[in-house]
This record gives sequence, structure tokens and C-alpha cells, in this order.
Amino acid sequence: MDLPELTALLTPEGLRLLDQLGTIDSADDVARAVSRLRALGHSPDLVSAVVGQARLRTRARGKFGPFADRMLFTRAGLEQATRLAIAGRHAERFRSAGFSSVADLGCGIGGDALGLAALGLKVVAVDADAVTAAIAAYNLAPFGEDVSVRQGRAEDVVAEGDVAAEAYWLDPARRTAGHGETSRTRPEDWSPSLDWVLDLAARHPVGVKLGPGLDRDLLPDDVEAQWVSADGSTIELVIWSGALARPGVRRAALVVRGDTAAELTAATDAPDEPTRPLGEFVHEPDGAVIRARLIGDVARSLEAGMLDEHIAYLTSDAGLTSPFVSSFRVREELPADTKKLAKALRERRIGRLEIKKRGVDVDPAALRKALSLKGEGSATLIVTRVGKRRVALLADRVG
Repeated sequence: MDLPELTALLTPEGLRLLDQLGTIDSADDVARAVSRLRALGHSPDLVSAVVGQARLRTRARGKFGPFADRMLFTRAGLEQATRLAIAGRHAERFRSAGFSSVADLGCGIGGDALGLAALGLKVVAVDADAVTAAIAAYNLAPFGEDVSVRQGRAEDVVAEGDVAAEAYWLDPARRTAGHGETSRTRPEDWSPSLDWVLDLAARHPVGVKLGPGLDRDLLPDDVEAQWVSADGSTIELVIWSGALARPGVRRAALVVRGDTAAELTAATDAPDEPTRPLGEFVHEPDGAVIRARLIGDVARSLEAGMLDEHIAYLTSDAGLTSPFVSSFRVREELPADTKKLAKALRERRIGRLEIKKRGVDVDPAALRKALSLKGEGSATLIVTRVGKRRVALLADRVG
């Protein structure tokens, strides 16, 4: 969205049209809506803004639920925004640490600021981009004087002492200028840069949202690093400094599934368990656990060992489960050769197959096509490597 489109949208006529338009799911929906609004005489800028926002609201429901239907977005802002349930957990960390005011530097469209304000914290939200700051102001308007939004660079706001807050939240912009899709760049090119962010974290209580694949060598020794997954996807790494970091915790894996959450914490990376022969169960650690390098702690809780020392699969004989893994009961080992594997699956009448793979160069979609599945049965196929040997395990998901 550019400034003329936003200007057209932020009028009584524009907002009324947007609320009336409803759900826009597909390209066909877009075409029909554009044709109808243009036929009614609305300007190109207004039509583009209204239809674009309606489609973004539809996409945003996965992150913001019913609140999406009263919010405004940019494409890049929605992509990078924290889903509301996770933002609430971030906010709770600030409240539990005793803070009552937070500066959200690099607020984007206001996802985390919504979580902070909803828990009664006073928020100063700052974004360098004029359009994004205006959208954040609209999204945060229901909180009145408890939230203020301004346009500016985080570095300038802090240097000028222009923010009176007890703690800081940052989500450095990891996209190029504008409002298109996110473009990942080097940490020194982020806005603000990672070096600047870490310097602020060394002097103040700070929470920083980063990509989960950040090079771990860039993490300071004195912060808590918390990897977060939601519904099976590892979505972020948050580093916490000062009073926001929990005593004795330097590694954490937070696993959120629906309305439930479980967390594993440790003072340092956990040593892995030794490898052992294939047992009755195979366990796939959650991505947050893998990123936090806490696989060994999970293995010990399951009385499990590594299937291969270089691959994140565990195996055990005990029928124990954990919120930090997906567990599978092994039926049998099948031939890894595609033709022989297809024959074995046909003999077992497997027509629905979940394919899991690690440590092997396999395209699950291409493999599924090559297997020509037929039958009424269902199973999970785990394709991996044990030492130098490629294995295919037929299994059933149990947790």
C-alpha cells in the first residue's frame, strides 16, 4: 500500500466500503470486487486500497482471529507480524517482570503492541515507515491514551531520549524498503542493526524478536534465548535481557499447540544421548527443541537415544510421550529403494501416506507420486539415514 491508497482508505467512505466488502479469498473474488466498485464510480486508488485490505484481512485471521476484521495491514507487515496469541505471551513476560510501560521500537502494524496494551501496559509504538506507522495508529486507536504511535527510527528515538519507558521490545525490520514481501538481509543491514539492538539489550531490559534460524554465534552469553513454535512451525527466536531474562535460563523451547503450551528450559545446550538401535518408537523433536539444542533433555525424559548422531530423530522402546516431540510406533522397516517400497506399500494396501524425512535428499511430493499409492489403509513413512544406510520406516502416529 502506498500513501495515496492509504489516504483514500482512511476516509468514512473508504472504511465503510471495506467493512461492507466482506471476505476476499481468491483472485476471482478480487476481480469481481474491483469490477463492481469501479462500476459504482469509485476511484482507482480507493478500489485498490479497499480490495487489497479485504484480502489481507482474510489472510490475517490465522494470526489475529476475529480482530483482523477491524484492523488494517500491509503485506510485509502482516507477514512479519506476531500472531496475537504469541504477542500475549510476550506481553506477559513484561508484566511478570513488574514493568508498566514498554517502548515497541519497530512496531510494524502493531501486533505486539496490541498484546502489550491488552494487558494494561502503557505503550509507545515507533516505526520508521510513514504508512506502517499510520496503520499501527489505526490498529491501536481503541486503547486511547495508553498507547501512542509515532514515526521515527529506533536509533534516533533512543538517542534523543524521546521515549519514557521502563523496558523495550524490538522487531528489527528484516525487509527492504516498501511494503512488498519480506526480503531477508544480513544482520548488519537490519533496521535497526543487530549490533545496535544487542548494545541496547546490554544496557536495558529488552525483548527482541528474531528469525529462528539466526546464527547462534551471534547470541550474547548473558541473554535468555527462547525459540518458539506454534502448531508445528518454528516461528521465532526471542532474546530477553536484564530483568526480562529468567534467572539461570539461557536456552528455552516454547511449544504452542492450539490453546496449550509447554516449555523446556535449561542453563545451557543439553548434551545429546548416545545412539541406540531402532526401538518400537521413533520420536521427532519439535523444531524449537532442535533450535534450542535441548534434544538430549527430551531424549532422557523419554528413555530414548539418537537414531543417528547427526539426525534429529530419537528412538525408544518405552511408550512414553512428550509435548516436545511427535511420536510414531514403528510397524516395520521397508526397502528404501523406490520401486521395492512402492510394491511393499501396495501389498499393504496403503493409500494415504504421511511422509517424514530427515538427513536424506528426498522430495516428499515427488516420492508420493512415484509410489502410486492405492488402498484404504493409512500410515506414516519415515525416510532417514542411520550411519551410511538409508532406511524407510512404516509407522503410525501416536502423539
